[in-house]
Amino acid sequence: MNTLDNVAAFPITGIQIALNIAVAVICGFAISFVYRNTYRGPGYSIAFANAIVLLTMICALVIMTIGSNVARAFGLVGAMSIIRFRTAVKDTADIVYVFFALAIGMAAGGGYYNIAFTGTACVSIVIYLTAWATRSVLHKQEYLLQVSYEANGDEVPAHVSLLRHYCRTHQVINTRSLGEDGERLEVAYYVKLRDKASGERFVRELRQASGVSHVNLYFDEEQF
Repeated sequence: MNTLDNVAAFPITGIQIALNIAVAVICGFAISFVYRNTYRGPGYSIAFANAIVLLTMICALVIMTIGSNVARAFGLVGAMSIIRFRTAVKDTADIVYVFFALAIGMAAGGGYYNIAFTGTACVSIVIYLTAWATRSVLHKQEYLLQVSYEANGDEVPAHVSLLRHYCRTHQVINTRSLGEDGERLEVAYYVKLRDKASGERFVRELRQASGVSHVNLYFDEEQF
């Protein structure tokens, strides 16, 4: 049975390192596959699906590096504390997948292959079951809208009136500054259109709105 004390007492071999990384990569691809096949939200990201694989592998490397060395663990915490993560998580499901990948990466890095494979299989089955269960509930259409515009003090942006006209509901999920002066902003919304066929006209009018420089409307069906 592997323990952190054993890792410290007996240096890990090259074969063990390669095997731990291989297990992490296999499980990472499995988690990514589950994400690609079960996620139906408007915030779906191919980049995130690929990042899951890398996150699992990197976590395994971190666990192998730290072992039972407390100084290394504190050094890692110190290094991470100076990093500023600016990417906002748009969906709680993304957080679940991040923790899923971290947990499996820790198991693989510690040499607990049974935990890594069994954990990946069990959690994946539960995700598939919950995804299947939600398909029998109310179906609705949502979109992810990104708008970049020049802020004008406390005045309401010109595109807001178009949101009220074309959308049944709109919810701000992320706001970030695109310039050092803070006058140029990018806002992400979850929107539900009143008329599905009006999407192109909606985007065209948004681009013509005062101060708006860039518009993206991502179409994706989501089942609840």
